Amino acid sequence: MNFENLKITDSGGIRTITINRPEKLNALNVATIAELSSAISEVEADDGIEALVITGAGEKAFVAGADISELSTLGPVEAKEFALRGQEVFRRLERLAIPVIAAVNGYALGGGCELSMACHIRVASSKAVFGQPEVKLGLIPGYGGTQRLPRLVGRGRAVEMLLTGRNVTAEEAQRIGLVNAVCEPDELEVVVTELLVSILANGPLAVSHCLEAVNSGLEMCLDDASLLEATLFGVGAASDQMREGTTAFLERRKPDFRKG
Repeated sequence: MNFENLKITDSGGIRTITINRPEKLNALNVATIAELSSAISEVEADDGIEALVITGAGEKAFVAGADISELSTLGPVEAKEFALRGQEVFRRLERLAIPVIAAVNGYALGGGCELSMACHIRVASSKAVFGQPEVKLGLIPGYGGTQRLPRLVGRGRAVEMLLTGRNVTAEEAQRIGLVNAVCEPDELEVVVTELLVSILANGPLAVSHCLEAVNSGLEMCLDDASLLEATLFGVGAASDQMREGTTAFLERRKPDFRKG
């Protein structure tokens, strides 16, 4: 599919989706959300894609938020539909069975912060800035910000950020748990690639099961989540990948999870 607002590139099983509206600081409008949905569908349908990176075009912004000129025209019913559509797309991103990393190269505000939080891991440039400033527009976050932010940084910090609308630096974001790693801007691609190489060296089924256990388990009580973990552990034990991994360990060699 041809995209107007996204740039799609592939390298060694790693797909990169770049939000490509640099003249608008990569702001999310309805068209971009629709394209992102289609891009996720392509990932879901392609077994050759082993990992996904989400980033923004240019040096200033990852995604600087929603397109305010478009947002300002919405009535209450349209606004709810707008929020539900974005939530559905971000939820599909979060539930992908392959690792998804946000390479945050600049402003990640509003919908941009929410997009980064829907990714499994966040790596940020030292120039990145995060925030949920919707209260300054008389709104609340609509793409999951009120739900994912407290799950990542804790209730107290999340409520403070949401009620003040203040931005946080990459360093503070890392300190409070919003970001996994911070690096210099020119090292961002290398750091993300190295992280993915270390992940993809592991058993693909085990990686997928870890993501399923975390994503689904967080919505369950501890007893049910533990049962899910045990079930996935059992499924993994029946796989050729487990036999390869344990055999390689005993033989003191690197496993080849992709042979055969």
